[in-house]
Amino acid sequence: MRAALSAALIALACLLAPCGALAAWAAFGLADTGRYVSTMAPLAADPDVRDAVADAVGDGVVRKLDGGPASSALGPFVRDAVRSFTRTEAFRTAWREGNLAVHDAVLRAVRDDGAVRGPVTVDLAPVAARVKERLAADHVPLAHRIPVEHTEVAVVPAGEVAGLRKGYHVLDAAAFWLPLAAVVLAAAGIAVAARRRRALTATGLGTALGGALLALAVALGRRLTLADLPDRIHRPAAGAVYDALTAGLSTVSWLLLALGLTVALASWSAGRPGRRRAAPSVGTPAPPPSRSHV
Repeated sequence: MRAALSAALIALACLLAPCGALAAWAAFGLADTGRYVSTMAPLAADPDVRDAVADAVGDGVVRKLDGGPASSALGPFVRDAVRSFTRTEAFRTAWREGNLAVHDAVLRAVRDDGAVRGPVTVDLAPVAARVKERLAADHVPLAHRIPVEHTEVAVVPAGEVAGLRKGYHVLDAAAFWLPLAAVVLAAAGIAVAARRRRALTATGLGTALGGALLALAVALGRRLTLADLPDRIHRPAAGAVYDALTAGLSTVSWLLLALGLTVALASWSAGRPGRRRAAPSVGTPAPPPSRSHV
């Protein structure tokens, strides 16, 4: 009974360890505005991200123009200007402000049940205004005709806000309780085991297996996420964003793997039997047995 109970507790603890790491990453990594903005900031220098932003903003600006020869003549200038703009310090500032606005809007929607009833939207007019200023400074013809309107862009559809809010509240609670439960269950499983050193070794191996499965899940999630994207989404840029967001989770998975293997190896090494004492040599006579005198 002790062995079965110990095995069940240790197995449950090893199962909760990667789940707790995933919940903590989502609650304390993605949901923290400072960490999120710091994580996304280097992507402003990524060529794939810059190209994706330039294509999206350039196409959006051209669609806002009136149809006709003026629009078709201005299109190439607009796209070239946007690509040039993505290599400036102003773009890095706009990238940071845009990510900050999106993150604040999403957090406000998921944290307050009554804050957002419809879709989560952000206003990208400041980015369009910066592009217009750049075109005017470069003396591009018809740059003054580029409209700068306060267009609300939906980043989360209205039908997904409720589910996202519930998921956030679950992850917020799980980020604290799952790691704590994993530690308590592992300690209890080792304490009730008849052979505690063997139980400690099993806990280390289970933790390492959980870390390996978490790393595999991150890699598989990347593949599935990019495969499910629409054709109009720039896949290399989406891959760069995914890698940046999951970098901390990948690090935690490898830490779990290394920690589990270290604990298992240390426990196994400590449990090895010591060297047996060397037997007496053949040439050495055995001492005579002692005789008792009555």
